[in-house]
Amino acid sequence: MRSRFLKMEDHEDGVEGCFVDDFFWSLPEGFVAKALSLTSPRDACRLSLVSSLFRSAAEWDAVWETFLPLDYQKIVAEAEVEDGGCSLSFSSKKQLYLRLCDRPLIIDGGNKSFSLDKKTGKKCYMLAARDLSIVWGDTPRYWRWISSPESRFTEVAELISVCWFEVHGRISTSMLSPNTTYVAFIVFKSTSETYGFEYQPAEVSIGISGLETQTQTVILEPEAEQRRRYPVVPRRRMGMFHRRHLPNPLIVPVIQTSKCNGPKQREDGWMEIELGEYHIKKGEEGELEMSMTEVKGGNWKGGLVIQGIEIRPKST
Repeated sequence: MRSRFLKMEDHEDGVEGCFVDDFFWSLPEGFVAKALSLTSPRDACRLSLVSSLFRSAAEWDAVWETFLPLDYQKIVAEAEVEDGGCSLSFSSKKQLYLRLCDRPLIIDGGNKSFSLDKKTGKKCYMLAARDLSIVWGDTPRYWRWISSPESRFTEVAELISVCWFEVHGRISTSMLSPNTTYVAFIVFKSTSETYGFEYQPAEVSIGISGLETQTQTVILEPEAEQRRRYPVVPRRRMGMFHRRHLPNPLIVPVIQTSKCNGPKQREDGWMEIELGEYHIKKGEEGELEMSMTEVKGGNWKGGLVIQGIEIRPKST
């Protein structure tokens, strides 16, 4: 950028070019830092590439303090207690910000994790399986609680076998960032023993508890949509004289009334399915409730491992 200004001096309006150059380089660093604090974390990082002045100003604690949530000190202190009193070490507010983006903190007695969205600084939470309301979740015949090295929590819920699948999660709207559209996801894994979710989609919903919610259908198995569109119907054998090798089973297409959302792979190796989105207004009070149910099929199902429900800002 400086070379561009120098080239301007070769033209007749070189005096004006020098003035812009001098003005740009004479800006007080504190002034630039204040301006950067009024942007976003992503924009501050981009603007730091403009010049060495901007790069230095973008490192100020005053800049990154504005990107951290107002209650970050309380959250960090709670996480330190959860970690046996070990304090989080960081040399700057920027380092703390990046730490909260890349490594979620375990809070609320191990029932929740907290992190920040790297682009916006908005709050993100995951409710552990233990923090969810799972029908028959405390009955060993239907569910069992196991540890998983891939999970951020000490326990995950493994579905053994149920015909009534119902999971709910709640979080206070006051814990979330205001004026933000959030999307909720159930985080799970399928195993080689997963069965029963092939043809009947599950229903998911999100909304303020006690008020109207948004509902849609989803599929839990990546290949279930194809099987659901074209279910296999065996041909009927007509008596003992027809017990011969039968041709391929009859494929009957099913008319779909709506498209179901399916699971997506996460970077941490787990799968996730969207439960819906909700816009948190400033000053809004209540509990945001999310759910997944499959109670209409009546068939037995099992094999899923649930880590929790994650609530994070909608990507733009």
